[in-house]
Amino acid sequence: MALIKLGKDPESPSGGSPTIYLDDARDNYLVQGWKVEDAERLEQMDIPGHESVVEIPRRVVRFFLEMEQSAEDTGPEVKRDDENPGVR
Repeated sequence: MALIKLGKDPESPSGGSPTIYLDDARDNYLVQGWKVEDAERLEQMDIPGHESVVEIPRRVVRFFLEMEQSAEDTGPEVKRDDENPGVR
């Protein structure tokens, strides 16, 4: 399994979160974000016990869109994370 870092929030004060990854073996996205612990919001969702909820800013969704557009244009191309050259 290879996790491919697609991008992280450029406006994150710590520079590490939220982050979007692609699991190329499972063909799924993984999202690192802020844990949602607000009972009022959680009560509005039907969340099974084996799942959790994280929050990401709207601006981070572009990483999903960029990956989708890249696949449509040229096939599955993945850009390397400039800050972590060892990460595909």
